[in-house]
Amino acid sequence: MSAFSRPVLLLLCGLMLLTVCIAVLNTLVPLWLNYQHASVWQVGVVGSSYFAGNLLGTLLAGRLILRQGFNHSYYLAAVLFGVATLGLMLSTDVTSWLVWRFVAGVGCALIWVVVESALLCSGSSAHRGQLLAAYMVAYYLGSVVGQLYVGVLPTAVASVIPWMVMLIVLAVLPLLCTRLPRLAQPDHPVHVGKMLRKRSARLGINGCVISGVILGSLYGLMPLYLSHSGTSDADVGYWMALLIGAGIVGQWPVGRMADRYGRLLVLRVLVFAVIVACVALLSVGHLVMAPALFLLGGAGFTLYPVAMSWACETVRHEELVAMNQSLLLSYTVGSLVGPSMAAALMQTYSDRVLFVLIAAVSLVYLVMLLKKSDRHPKPLAA
Repeated sequence: MSAFSRPVLLLLCGLMLLTVCIAVLNTLVPLWLNYQHASVWQVGVVGSSYFAGNLLGTLLAGRLILRQGFNHSYYLAAVLFGVATLGLMLSTDVTSWLVWRFVAGVGCALIWVVVESALLCSGSSAHRGQLLAAYMVAYYLGSVVGQLYVGVLPTAVASVIPWMVMLIVLAVLPLLCTRLPRLAQPDHPVHVGKMLRKRSARLGINGCVISGVILGSLYGLMPLYLSHSGTSDADVGYWMALLIGAGIVGQWPVGRMADRYGRLLVLRVLVFAVIVACVALLSVGHLVMAPALFLLGGAGFTLYPVAMSWACETVRHEELVAMNQSLLLSYTVGSLVGPSMAAALMQTYSDRVLFVLIAAVSLVYLVMLLKKSDRHPKPLAA
């Protein structure tokens, strides 16, 4: 039986359209703020408000899914994201940008938990690897399309927002044509805190935190770094597309290597590759920038699914949604801390400190990985 049923395919189509909007706004919001003469620390705080919304949305998602089901939860999340996107046209100061990006963060987190949980619960453990890979490819493909949009079309607020709202409306339509099965009520409440305390999943949870620091910093401040380096808006979009495109290219081979050689070894290689890429970017020189960004994207954007797979293999089927919440919560915490810390350091020292921070947190995680035994966690999920 194929893992890609009609509901799954429609869900992935909706996700890809929403991801285009998320990618466009993640790139353009820092640039819009820069044009309004906001300081680097203000840009970082607005980026952190988005991830703070992610944090709240992640905490609310499990209960919402249990009460409303996957379909209605998806509709609500899309409405929140659409309203927050439309609100950016009314933003006149940093405070209003903070509010709307926070609301957008809540909506996006709900979307991610709904889609990830629906996919994880839609098939057996034999299919979950394929479904997770398809999820990441759809997400990153939508991100690349979003970055290409930035490169070829006008980037003014009044030009971008109407198109984004239209895409969000279109993203709701696929799920109106199908109905995802409701999640069965567990016999005993499964709390996020219990999942976070699971010793066997700790390596995966820590990996999601580090992944959040890396990707949150890249999404939130890489466009600003490029802009301050004299890169045009169009070229910023192309460089970000290269970064994320590398993540798409890396999904399939990294997933196969994780299955064949073990997730621990692959995690070690990925983290080491992130450190090497950051060192190369610090060395400067336009010739090394393209391969270094490709390596950084290929390693950084595949770190989360491998860490997530490690953790999900240690829980039972009825615990998957709670574990998924825990992993996204861990990622969000990293995404919340990363841009704020990076922005403060960039403001104080230099924009290049962005890569120093990413290399430093990666080195800490690499040390943790090297201390871990090579024994793979015993799969429990049915």
